[in-house]
Amino acid sequence: MTDFDHSPAHEAHKVVTRGHRRPLAALGRASARHPVVVLVVWGIVLGAAGAFALGGAGGQTLFQRLSDGIPRVQGEAQQGQDLLSSGSGTTGFTLLVHGVDPHSTRLAELAADLGDRLGPLPHVAYTDPLAIPALPDGSRAPQLAPLFSKDGRGVLLTASISEHPSTAAKLRVRHVLEQARDRIRDAFPHSTVEVGGGSLLTDSLQGTSENDLRRGETVALPVALLVMLFVFGGFLAAGLPLVGAGASILGALGALLGFTYVMDVANTVINVVTAVGLGLSIDYGLLMVSRFRELYRTSARGRGARIDAIALTTDRAGRTVAFSGTTFAIASLGLLVFEPDMIKAIGVAAMAVTVIAIASALTLMPALLSLSGERLIRPGALARVPGVRALVARFGDIAPDDGFFSRLTRRVQRHPALVTLACVVVLVAVGSPLFTLHLANTSVDAIPRVSTQYAFQTTLDDRFPDAALVRVELVTSTRADAETWSRSVESLDHVHSVAAPVRSGDGWGARVRVDGRDGIAVVQEIRADPPPFRHWVSGIDASTTDLSASLLRGAPWAALIIAIGTIALLFLMTGSLVVPLKALIASALSLGASVGVLVWGFELGNFAPILGFDPSHVYGVDVLVLLLTFVFGFGLAMDYEMFILSRIKERVDAGLPGPEAIALGLQRSGRIITSAALIIVLVFLGFASGDLMVIKQLGIGLAVAVLIDATLVRCLLVPAFMTWQRRIMWWAPAPLTRLHARFGLSD
Repeated sequence: MTDFDHSPAHEAHKVVTRGHRRPLAALGRASARHPVVVLVVWGIVLGAAGAFALGGAGGQTLFQRLSDGIPRVQGEAQQGQDLLSSGSGTTGFTLLVHGVDPHSTRLAELAADLGDRLGPLPHVAYTDPLAIPALPDGSRAPQLAPLFSKDGRGVLLTASISEHPSTAAKLRVRHVLEQARDRIRDAFPHSTVEVGGGSLLTDSLQGTSENDLRRGETVALPVALLVMLFVFGGFLAAGLPLVGAGASILGALGALLGFTYVMDVANTVINVVTAVGLGLSIDYGLLMVSRFRELYRTSARGRGARIDAIALTTDRAGRTVAFSGTTFAIASLGLLVFEPDMIKAIGVAAMAVTVIAIASALTLMPALLSLSGERLIRPGALARVPGVRALVARFGDIAPDDGFFSRLTRRVQRHPALVTLACVVVLVAVGSPLFTLHLANTSVDAIPRVSTQYAFQTTLDDRFPDAALVRVELVTSTRADAETWSRSVESLDHVHSVAAPVRSGDGWGARVRVDGRDGIAVVQEIRADPPPFRHWVSGIDASTTDLSASLLRGAPWAALIIAIGTIALLFLMTGSLVVPLKALIASALSLGASVGVLVWGFELGNFAPILGFDPSHVYGVDVLVLLLTFVFGFGLAMDYEMFILSRIKERVDAGLPGPEAIALGLQRSGRIITSAALIIVLVFLGFASGDLMVIKQLGIGLAVAVLIDATLVRCLLVPAFMTWQRRIMWWAPAPLTRLHARFGLSD
């Protein structure tokens, strides 16, 4: 992973004479010698990936094969739900009508006509509460109460299909309901009439996911190009990393399509993995192009010299790419220990897209460098613009021996202990909202406004609360047990009331009415005092509680995998045990600060005016977002950590004093790392502009994590701490020192 500053000609000679011992150099040389062949192979692979994933050449497109974005575990909540739904095997649709008097004769006629149209369809059960006579006292049967709105101006008409219906059967029922919806709208122009159901919500979220992906790429790619124009000063050099990014995106989509045949892949997985893959591939392309320009500018001209420079670039910067990708893959590997299949799918997909990004950097990028050749080192269009020339020179990819980062480091080194403590205090302060963290399931709570199901879901929640998704539900085997338990739960804080038990499946369920922000706390309080009979606490908030507990059980194993992998890799690179521990502690502080920003911005609603969401429906940080921010944020932080350390370690090995080695190492790596971090922050912000709340939160969380890591941590905390503790920074026990001398990753 080391990027030495020796003479390029000398380094190229080493690559030529010892290429058989340098597999990355040999790979880069082969790609540079046969660029057309490499491009044709990539074109065939990416063309097939695009045809199958986006064009549906094999049947369904990738988006058609996605599942909903809700991670699930087999906990108490799921067991209770299974008891209530045992033997049903139905798919339900609901026609919601609000703003109409349920006693309207015209509405009753339209509801009856809907029943006549659904009647001939096989395995369809239609419930029309308007057609069921009232009880002798004029009231309605208790089991029908949820089908009427609380304000008495609405009704729900439901159609259920049993016997595991086919897609065609569901489409027929949906079409009949939509026709009835249009008739009722015509008859009552000022009413709210919507068709909804679980499958329709899943379809809507999948469509939103696809739009978010398209929007994220539309925002991220042009902004990334603009940043790289200032870094490289020309369109050609700036465009090459974007070509690699496009290849990584298409390859990732093809890989995800393959995964859908062996595991469930949720609609949010595609956005998460594409955003991460896009950021990684741009970073890797940026590093490769920058290193080639640095080497080729000081070497002889001609095809042979260009191929030598590409081989050396692939050997040096390619090693950085390989080991940085390995750190990210190690972080992704930690996701495989968790129970939910959705999280395992994210882990597998993240490792796959990392491999594709590495392959693109090590093969496609050398081929493109070979074809671009001399044009990459000529002054670009921006470098010839008088007003912009100074900016291009100031922020370009080739850093002078002395500059902003070395001067900043030397200032920090005057008071290293004070700067270290100040950075820790700031990070802890920014992360302090973490102590008020509430977990949530935003896939259910925060339906995007653009969703075709938004009007249905919000009206259902507001006007038909007893028919909406249950937040907390008491489940028992008998009615007597349910009534006994309901009386004790009704007296708990934050419980508004408990509905009468209703028979469903093989059990009895009693809905506990709570505010969305209090549901998880109520679940925990109920479970803390269990009754002496068979019981289950089910509902959305109970499922979130079970998911959180499951992730908490898997977290130590994931942390162990990530920590051991990171320590081993950093030790092999640096020969130190202190450096890896420092890296883990610094990353923990920066990630804690990132989550603090998430709590402040989403749970407390401070980001609502900027990101355009309704804070009243965001009850906390999504459980999935919290996990992925820690895992992916750590992986991205380690990318930059390893690159900086490699530069510093080179100078330490060359005999420079520790403080000077730190200053020069940061100066040599600072520009590229800052540029890469800026691009990846903009990529994540582009995806945060989407509509799915889980993607908004994750985009902001990762953007803040990278921003904090690339500024406060890398520019201040790392050089300050390494200077303060320079006497022990490179320490390792004697046996490990001998091990590193034999198996270390240094050149």
